[in-house]
Amino acid sequence: MIKEDFVYFDTNGLYCKYGDFYIDPVLPVKNAVISHAHADHAKSNNHTVYCTAATYAFMQLRYGKNAAVQSHIVAYDQPFTIGNVKITLVPAGHMLGSAQVLMEYEGVEYLYTGDYKLQADNTCEPLEWVKTDVLITESTFANPEITHPDPVNEIEKLNDIKINILLGAYGLGKSQRLISMINQYAPQKKILVHHKIAPINAIYEKMGFPPGKYEHYSRKLMKNQEEFVYIVPPFTFDAYIRATGVKRLFASGWKNLQVNEQDTLFISDHVDWQDILLTIKQTDPQQIWTLHGNGQYLKKQFGNDIFVKLL
Repeated sequence: MIKEDFVYFDTNGLYCKYGDFYIDPVLPVKNAVISHAHADHAKSNNHTVYCTAATYAFMQLRYGKNAAVQSHIVAYDQPFTIGNVKITLVPAGHMLGSAQVLMEYEGVEYLYTGDYKLQADNTCEPLEWVKTDVLITESTFANPEITHPDPVNEIEKLNDIKINILLGAYGLGKSQRLISMINQYAPQKKILVHHKIAPINAIYEKMGFPPGKYEHYSRKLMKNQEEFVYIVPPFTFDAYIRATGVKRLFASGWKNLQVNEQDTLFISDHVDWQDILLTIKQTDPQQIWTLHGNGQYLKKQFGNDIFVKLL
């Protein structure tokens, strides 16, 4: 029987009382299962952390000794137990080391997707489908009106831009995917990376997912118009709002983060509406629980066919 209170939000985040652990807690806790290393999911100062090797490497880079008091590095598809709950980390395809969290308790399976994507990405492990009784899915873009464009077509836009490009992107995950795609689909471009991004690239390389050819940024290089693409994190991108001699673009699935209606680069690391529907078909759940977005459209879509709960 499905436990309707198997996971729920309290002040510390998403809690599973049957195992006494949190998933991606927002405040420090005793036991934390971390789905991936983005800062809104992986916080510092938890006591005991369970996650993939790549996730913990990124946490150590960001938090140093505050990454956790104790860490349990878990390989994909290798079950472990916290309390009375059997847990398996399954590739989520969102970024390097990202994991879905499959939990089994009293014969019922609950799958927390974390952030995930279905699109191909050479810089991370591809999503793995698993059947589940309860699908606990992110719903960031769970809207029938949202369809992510083909990321290859988006990257190929860069081929038509002959001046240097200032490309804003999140430093962890998105930047490495962009480096890989630019090398593949706009190979004449010369990629420069911000000094904050280079140490992240080094972890990708160490983990066997090299993003591809790039150079470290220097002001002297960018003074020349040689089709440079300078990839910078958001805070630097915003600081360069008056930069001259460059085309400013920001890579994101969010419309409000685009520079303007003409200068767009829609590349998302999340599922869109059709992706979520496909995920539901592939996982075949009895119930759908939603979080990190608006689940109302899914509730309307499935009506009485599948029970949908908004966490």
